Amino acid sequence: MLPCRALLLPYACLLLSAQQPAPTLTPVQAATVAAAPEPPQVRYTKQESMVPMRDGISLYTAIFLPKDTSHPHPILLNRTPYGCNPYGPDAFRHVVGPSPAFAKEDYIVVYQDVRGRNRSEGSFEDVRPVDVAKSAPDEVSDTTDTIDWLLKNLPRHNGRVGMWGISYPAHYAVQGLLSGHPALKAVSPQAPMMDVWEGDDSYHRGAFQLAANFGFFLFFHSQRTAPSSAMPTFTNSGSTDGYQWYLDAGPLNRISALVKQPAEPIWEAYLAHPTYDAYWQARNLRPHLKYIRPAVLTVGGWFDAEDLFGALACASTLTRQSPTTDSHLVMGPWTHGQWSGPDGSRIGNTEFGAKTAPWFQEQIELRFFNQYLKEAGDAKEAPLAKATVFETGRNQWRSFDAWPPRAAQPCTFYFEAQGGLGTTRPETTSGFDAYVSDPAKPVPYTQDISFGYSGSFMAEDQRFAARRPDVLLYQTPPLEADLTLAGPLRPVLQVSTSGTDADWIVKVIDVFPSDAPDPKDSPKGWHQAGGQMLVRGDVLRGKYRNSYTTPEPFTPGAPTEVAFTLPDVMHTFRKGHRLMVQIQSSWFPLVDRNPQIFCDIPKARPEDFQKAEQRVYHTKALPSRLEVLQLD
Repeated sequence: MLPCRALLLPYACLLLSAQQPAPTLTPVQAATVAAAPEPPQVRYTKQESMVPMRDGISLYTAIFLPKDTSHPHPILLNRTPYGCNPYGPDAFRHVVGPSPAFAKEDYIVVYQDVRGRNRSEGSFEDVRPVDVAKSAPDEVSDTTDTIDWLLKNLPRHNGRVGMWGISYPAHYAVQGLLSGHPALKAVSPQAPMMDVWEGDDSYHRGAFQLAANFGFFLFFHSQRTAPSSAMPTFTNSGSTDGYQWYLDAGPLNRISALVKQPAEPIWEAYLAHPTYDAYWQARNLRPHLKYIRPAVLTVGGWFDAEDLFGALACASTLTRQSPTTDSHLVMGPWTHGQWSGPDGSRIGNTEFGAKTAPWFQEQIELRFFNQYLKEAGDAKEAPLAKATVFETGRNQWRSFDAWPPRAAQPCTFYFEAQGGLGTTRPETTSGFDAYVSDPAKPVPYTQDISFGYSGSFMAEDQRFAARRPDVLLYQTPPLEADLTLAGPLRPVLQVSTSGTDADWIVKVIDVFPSDAPDPKDSPKGWHQAGGQMLVRGDVLRGKYRNSYTTPEPFTPGAPTEVAFTLPDVMHTFRKGHRLMVQIQSSWFPLVDRNPQIFCDIPKARPEDFQKAEQRVYHTKALPSRLEVLQLD
């Protein structure tokens, strides 16, 4: 399986104050199973054009024009670095538009290779920064020039343009928001890359996303010499065991050499910028989201291992910095891009009770674009809720007029002796738990044995990790009533290390009762009783605990506070379940190994990797805890 950005051929998922919430919508009540759509050739003609940009280069653009000429149609634009294949005027995609739900809507649907990719001219730059000075073309100006050309050259359009995209194409959709083009009325960034250092794709708060980045490197290693219809190919390492392959490969600076490819500028740039420096800051889209005029539908998945951060950051930034924007958020029980597929009823062994993806496509996504792009859309469609989120645990859709919900109240769970977790601050004057973190034997992030990146680990049973001596467990007694958490989770750890740097991974887990029945279609040999479903997990590289730009070493043995914010959840721990927190210092090969000495990790030598004792304190003076928002 390819990593996040390499997955985003638009239909890879098809192929592979008190607040009273609005009435609950369940997928079973609202979803309809769409009949198989007609082949796109029946409803569309295809046009291929080279669209000129202001600097003279031209971008390959595939245009699907409805055969229905009885009335003008809106335009939907998708800009991608992954190719508009199949190429050729008689070669049609299996699905035209964001999903099969659009099959009979007769939108003019446009796909475009961004500059420097596939059949477009120019040079590609990974996550090209916004040119604030407007001294050179960028993705914002390319969007503007493309929309201008479409309006001037396409027949039978109604003058309204929308954009959508998943992951990397969603990043381009957000850049399109910044164009300010008056014809651009509605944009849906779905799992957008917003800040690839703090929480998306490349790094998570300084922790290098090894498996995802290396897969992206393998996919993008081929540097074309001229525009081409050929698609990049994924070069496999030859191994079927990624954990062992990355471990044997050694430090970061040795890994790329093991695959016989020329120097790859994207990989090299990642390793050259381990700190949140000007390179990454220029690629952060959040500062630019101000005075946004189009309506926005931000979409994300609660179990999206790649760009969960980006979806939540996009929506929250719009709320904060562009409060007049008609902005909506949808969060479903999905892995990366799963909402564009035909099902969405489960991830691995975790079931959600209904086909949530078709429900979203028909009841939210199509409704959104129809409302803002069709001539009579404003009159035909009722407004969408500010936030439509899927509540895992209870497996139901919820609607709110704000996210996080206004009614959610702060609550704190404190770590206790003997692995306890409770709401009372400890009174003891001494107490800690300890484990030895060994870079030679890192904690795996998944129990799957494969070289490819596991996109489903975000809902995986964590018993395989809980049984290791280098993972600490804290859990509540069986809950006497349902516990609903809605919003961000903030671990505040009081820790020490015998080294001078350490990674801190925090996982929030739903522990099932010992008599929990198995869901249907469970794999042989697995049982849900006592299962530990991962609800949320993330990492902070310890040297960035006080500053992303100025890393600091730990003083060996000195208690130090390490606090960060995990992405939001909407999850109910049912009566009889337990809330568990797991703490560890490696998550391999999702995250590269920390040598546990303060150094420039991309340049670390094998001998730099050292064992370290990690301590987590739970005393009155040093209360380690998890701060949450609880919804009654």
